[in-house]
Amino acid sequence: MKQRIIVGILVLAGIGLIAAYIARNTYWEETYVPAPLRGEAATNPFYAAQKFAEALGATTEWQRTLGTLPDDAVLVLSRWYWDAIETRRQTIERWVENGGRLVVDGSLIANKNTFARWSGVARERFDEESDEESTEQQRYEEEPLEEDQSILPMLRSSKGGLCTQLAAVDADGIERVDGKSLDVCTLDESSFLDTDRAVLWGYADDKGLQAVRVAVGRGTVTVMSMTPFDNRDLADVDHGKLFVEATNLRRGDHVIFLTEYEHTPLLVLMWLYGAPVIVLAALAIATFLWRGSVRFGPLAAPQEKARRSLAEQIRGTGQFTVRLGGGKALHAATVRPLHEAASRRIARYAGLSDEQRIEAIAQVADIAPRALQEALAPGTPRRKGELAHAIVLLERTRRTLARGHTRS
Repeated sequence: MKQRIIVGILVLAGIGLIAAYIARNTYWEETYVPAPLRGEAATNPFYAAQKFAEALGATTEWQRTLGTLPDDAVLVLSRWYWDAIETRRQTIERWVENGGRLVVDGSLIANKNTFARWSGVARERFDEESDEESTEQQRYEEEPLEEDQSILPMLRSSKGGLCTQLAAVDADGIERVDGKSLDVCTLDESSFLDTDRAVLWGYADDKGLQAVRVAVGRGTVTVMSMTPFDNRDLADVDHGKLFVEATNLRRGDHVIFLTEYEHTPLLVLMWLYGAPVIVLAALAIATFLWRGSVRFGPLAAPQEKARRSLAEQIRGTGQFTVRLGGGKALHAATVRPLHEAASRRIARYAGLSDEQRIEAIAQVADIAPRALQEALAPGTPRRKGELAHAIVLLERTRRTLARGHTRS
């Protein structure tokens, strides 16, 4: 009994110690976690920007591929591959030069020389941070801020970009004297913008230009080092004001948001830009395979290869000769061997007249001379049955003459 009580006390003491340790080394703190995007905002990264622009009196649309661009529209490019397709890039360039307004953010992927040579705006990057900047950044991360200290330069967006204050600049890229400024986040702290053209609008920090607009042809190109127009970032600090100024938005404008946020599949791009080539190539491949393929069987069932008998061959030849010339050739071919057999059987046959030959053959073959004379007559027209009777008589007479070997 006492042992059971002691074990119970020890268990309760252990549970108490564990509870005390947890209570001493843990604390409760509320943390803000953004709710996941839902509906169209989950698939359209510019859903908030579209609603914001429409509330200001503009019309908007979001596209994944470059379509028809109205002359008076505003084109906003984000996460866009500038040099991916040559014809697409040239289309945008011609559209801007004819009066279009182009706005690109820091997510534009482009060949430095290609975009900078056309737009006149180059993105420059720092090779390495100075020791002073590194020390200052470390101080911001380690030291707590006092309540009256401005925290804007030290804040970072959810994407890791720097939040800072930008000052407006004049046409030479020098800070304005009126002190106009914007607070922005999502800034790429490792780069700045550089241009040798007149600045129509721009903002800069202590590192250089971070947003600038220049003229290209009859249109304008606005380049930024940040990505402030996404659904989660548009409501931060002065991003809404920056959107209005960057797009030079006016009531009645049509704003086109163009992005490759969700990359178009390669097969879709191939069909979109090269459908005729794909169709012709498929037809050529199909024709080549069809021509070189092995058939499963002949086109038609093979006929039975039956050999004809000699009698059938003779009858067929005879029928042909009967139809050709009324059977004259067949009759002549029967008379010729009869005379050859008679010349071997009857003495001095070659010197006899026709009547004497008929009498001699009829006497030896024991047939009527008149019947033999009618059968031998070459020019007599005969019907099919009469011709057959004459040939039978002549052939029988020839065989009778051939059975004898001596001449009479």
